[in-house]
Amino acid sequence: MPAQPETRGDAVTRSTTSALDVRHDAFTIERHVDAAPEEVFAAFADDATRRRWFRLPGARGSDHHEFRVGGGADATSTFALPGIAPERLAYHSHYLDIVPDRRIVFSYTSTVDDVPRWASLATVLFAADGAGCLLTWTEQVAFLTRTGDGSDDFPHLRGGTALRLNGLAAVLQPDR
Repeated sequence: MPAQPETRGDAVTRSTTSALDVRHDAFTIERHVDAAPEEVFAAFADDATRRRWFRLPGARGSDHHEFRVGGGADATSTFALPGIAPERLAYHSHYLDIVPDRRIVFSYTSTVDDVPRWASLATVLFAADGAGCLLTWTEQVAFLTRTGDGSDDFPHLRGGTALRLNGLAAVLQPDR
């Protein structure tokens, strides 16, 4: 039986014996956005627009984005709550496939305090849906290091992605 990651409070540490203890999952979120597929796609591609909706929690640190196949994004932030040590968050992505106004495929990793938490492959599709766009986000994830028993990791990731897409819709539909 693989060893569990060692925990100290809410912090997670990796041990070499936990290297085989990876959990896999997948999810799909569909969203209707009241904007044309070209506008929704542009919100991923345009740096200024992307920064308005694609954020890590906490105080923004660095944020570099290169929207092209072979490019990617690197972002950091510091997340702090009263009475808890601040966490250093990092996001690193790599664009694998981009079809303008139709599809984006990318891989990414998320780390907390320099500990890799998960790695994902995400596919985002943009399709005409009446006067708007049906955005379909599908993600396959490998959880590399658990928080506690790991039971909250998947709901946390899926919920965070849904919130991020709410931010996208708010940027594109400011009157709602």
